[in-house]
Amino acid sequence: MLYSTIVLNVSRDSLSTSLIAMAHPVRRGVMDRLQRSPARVTDLAAGFDISLAAVSRHVKVLEDAGLVARTIEGRDHIIAGRPEGWSEAADWIDERSRAWGLGLMALKTILEAEDGDR
Repeated sequence: MLYSTIVLNVSRDSLSTSLIAMAHPVRRGVMDRLQRSPARVTDLAAGFDISLAAVSRHVKVLEDAGLVARTIEGRDHIIAGRPEGWSEAADWIDERSRAWGLGLMALKTILEAEDGDR
């Protein structure tokens, strides 16, 4: 799969930016790792078969989306997850899940009623 950061450089709303940032498996892996504790970029990179520079770029995308925060301690860049950065995307997903759930329950009721009529 060809991946380009050009898509990430287009101005868009914060929900789209968050969803695009979460779309890449490396960035999801970084977020999974950060659930345990903050980590240096070099420590994050050790978990992937890509260069430190590539992991750093992925972290930057997450940072720009507000999903992680960076602090600098001497030469170390410490990355931590920002749970509040996920709230808009989580709310959007929850709303869609509820709507789909209600729709599927209604469909199930209709199909069961039709089965009962046969």
